[in-house]
Amino acid sequence: MSTGSVIILLVAVLVVLVLVAIAAKVFMQRKRLRDRFGPEYDRTVADSDNRTAAEKELAAREKKHTEFELKPLTPTAADSYARHWAALQEQFVDSPAKAVTDADRLVTDLMAERGYPTEGYEAQLSVLSVEHAKTLEHYRAAHDISEREEIGEAGTEDLRTAMVHYRTLFEDLLHTGVRREKTDV
Repeated sequence: MSTGSVIILLVAVLVVLVLVAIAAKVFMQRKRLRDRFGPEYDRTVADSDNRTAAEKELAAREKKHTEFELKPLTPTAADSYARHWAALQEQFVDSPAKAVTDADRLVTDLMAERGYPTEGYEAQLSVLSVEHAKTLEHYRAAHDISEREEIGEAGTEDLRTAMVHYRTLFEDLLHTGVRREKTDV
């Protein structure tokens, strides 16, 4: 085999190896994003013009998420939020619309206490999608019903469904990262 043939063969092998490495990296990135975002990955890809753009958006969400100083709740704060939620559920019997409005506010307050930004629904969705992707669809559904209620298009059963959806996100936010208080023994 001539020297020129050996060089061409080596270059071809190197090109193939580089292409395999790039493909492996893309595959691993895609798998990591799928594992991290779950159903939100599929939704973002479906809503996007192309998969690469959607994956860049999800990676940007992760990067932005690292900028926040998220903090766990103390057991005392978690207990206070849980009691407040129980009161909201009791309120639902007499005033379903007010209970749903207050549930939305309580979820937002809980987000704020944990350190999440609360300036706008779309921003909330984006930031929550990083750690709470599995319950994000519940938040979307509850928010949609809340908006329909504001214009008088949601019945009592819809409002009950909104409370169930809000509760799912609320419990996820409440129980993720609860800090243990130190006790004197």
